[in-house]
Amino acid sequence: MILDKNIVLIGLMGSGKTTFSRLLGKALAIDVVDMDEWIENYWQETIPEMFAQGEEVFRRREHECVEELALNFHGIISTGGGVILNEENMTLLKKESLVIFIDRPVENILQDIQVKDRPLLKKDPQRLYTLSQERYPLYLKYSDVQIKNDSSIEAMLEKLVNVIEKMSL
Repeated sequence: MILDKNIVLIGLMGSGKTTFSRLLGKALAIDVVDMDEWIENYWQETIPEMFAQGEEVFRRREHECVEELALNFHGIISTGGGVILNEENMTLLKKESLVIFIDRPVENILQDIQVKDRPLLKKDPQRLYTLSQERYPLYLKYSDVQIKNDSSIEAMLEKLVNVIEKMSL
């Protein structure tokens, strides 16, 4: 499939962005980049190591990643859950992209994720409820499409492929 625009997946940590970006990439034969992996590879530090230096260190690096990808990448971009906190990030990403909000219930996320690997949840996994309340309006604001991730992986992938094909990217 040839895209005129990027496909950008946004949503809370654990919502399925990385999983579905990879599955979509295979299904549609499109290049995929995971922003968190890109940041870790570029700076040769893990996300928790960056957060240990301060969240602002990570957010600054995340913004540099957005600038690079928005200008030089063509394919599917899986973002970090907080990318929507910086309006400039979303302006850059939306310019040439279809932005899809992967909306997964917090209860389902907490059943799946390893909180020890999540700097914002390590001390208090229940903080995900607060993050969801704070970020949900931003996910809605910046997304072109919202898809509920409350079914099987196969059903969810089918929903995503259908949306992308309907948007005639």
